[in-house]
Amino acid sequence: MDEVRSLAIFPVTGIGEIAPGDDLALILGEALGPAAGEHALRDGDVLVVTQKVVSKAEGRLVELDHADEAAKVALVEAEAVRVLRRRGSLLITETTHGFICANAGIDLSNMADGTAALLPVDPDRSARRLRADLRRQLGVEVAVIISDTFGRTWRQGVTDVAIGSAGIIPVHDLRGTLDAMGRELVATEVCVIDELTGAADLVLGKASGTPAAVIRGCPAAWFGDGSVLSDVVRRVDEDLFR
Repeated sequence: MDEVRSLAIFPVTGIGEIAPGDDLALILGEALGPAAGEHALRDGDVLVVTQKVVSKAEGRLVELDHADEAAKVALVEAEAVRVLRRRGSLLITETTHGFICANAGIDLSNMADGTAALLPVDPDRSARRLRADLRRQLGVEVAVIISDTFGRTWRQGVTDVAIGSAGIIPVHDLRGTLDAMGRELVATEVCVIDELTGAADLVLGKASGTPAAVIRGCPAAWFGDGSVLSDVVRRVDEDLFR
């Protein structure tokens, strides 16, 4: 895993509200084209796009009265393949993607009353499509990450993590390499895409309405094949807590 000397992260502005059926790649490409100057998308950039705008563009919206707790619970149960824990209207669930998260990842924040956003059906596929469309539109080779906000077991607060990716190696395996003291690492695997996603969220914020950010400066060795589903989601037979 190559050492990083510095990274530059900047928000993608001027996107506006996304509606079902919008061509998200075209909208992002127009914001990140040559007219963006130094912020124009370049080969080797990583584009982080929030789940909410992907879900909106893909039409993953449903009607829901935000004040109806019973309706919210029913929707969560419908979107979950398994409920692990319950506390009132809060459910910790497993989604069809294999994510363990609160309320099946259903998003009400910054949504109009009466509407909820569901997770994309296949976030990795969404990332692959965005990457391919941007390549055709702008002629650049970039990586794409779809981000979402998750809580973390046994830790307060939330952070953004990757739920879909394309063009970047999600996890870098350092097992067998040596640490600074010359000792062999036997268990260290770094989830690079989650670290990048959390960093991108620092320039996005939670209430700014900014749906994407570009990270520049990642080593070339970080780019390659992989996906969240195949490389990040832990298999059940390796899970000590379910």
